Amino acid sequence: YGLPYAQDKVIGALAEANPNLAVVIVSGNAVAMPWIDRVPAVLEAWFSGSEAGNALADVVFGAVNPSGKLPFTFPVRLEDNGAHALGEYPGADKVKYNESIFVGYRWHDKEQLKPLFAFGHGLSYTAFAVGNVKADRTTLAPNGSIRISADVTNTGDRAGAEVVQLYIGDEQSSLPRPVKELKGFQKVSLNPGQTRTVTFEITSGMLQYYDDAKGAWVAEPGAFTAYVGAASDDIRGTVEFELK
Repeated sequence: YGLPYAQDKVIGALAEANPNLAVVIVSGNAVAMPWIDRVPAVLEAWFSGSEAGNALADVVFGAVNPSGKLPFTFPVRLEDNGAHALGEYPGADKVKYNESIFVGYRWHDKEQLKPLFAFGHGLSYTAFAVGNVKADRTTLAPNGSIRISADVTNTGDRAGAEVVQLYIGDEQSSLPRPVKELKGFQKVSLNPGQTRTVTFEITSGMLQYYDDAKGAWVAEPGAFTAYVGAASDDIRGTVEFELK
């Protein structure tokens, strides 16, 4: 999980010499960052193709305000991943998912593990406030819908974009379910000081899980919670509702 070729030692030495060090990671997956508390900025550049150098320069030197979000959880330790914690990965002939449906951020939520960087995390050269989360009703009919809204404000001094995320948790399921699951997201571009309202529509189909005993998708009546935030560990508001 650590960077190869003693790169962690190199980064640590550079951070010792220069407290303003910015670390750019070019990788296809998460990596350990034992030096994270000693550097003020980390940029995950991924494997970006032939124009990677120009794109990276635009971000590093401020021509472009980055607005990406992580598509999976960066764990603190390799053992914090469910597949490793339960002893099946990498396996001999096949890999068995003993963590079942609790993959990625779902495992971190279930086990109350603090990630290095959470699913959906991503910063930029400005800042955003997400608030006034509310619903147009508190009960959902099987064929109806609920509209969840939130106000997003650019509180920084330059234009940028935020990705507002909607998660839903089933509070009364008869089967084990994640604490919350991503059900929608919206990217909104804002000038400094500008506010916009984002809206999500929740239907009963978004509340279903697959019941392997019944061989069917099921949405059980009961209590649910909608979470709105900027990452799976950065929830800015919640709304409780009931499926009738």
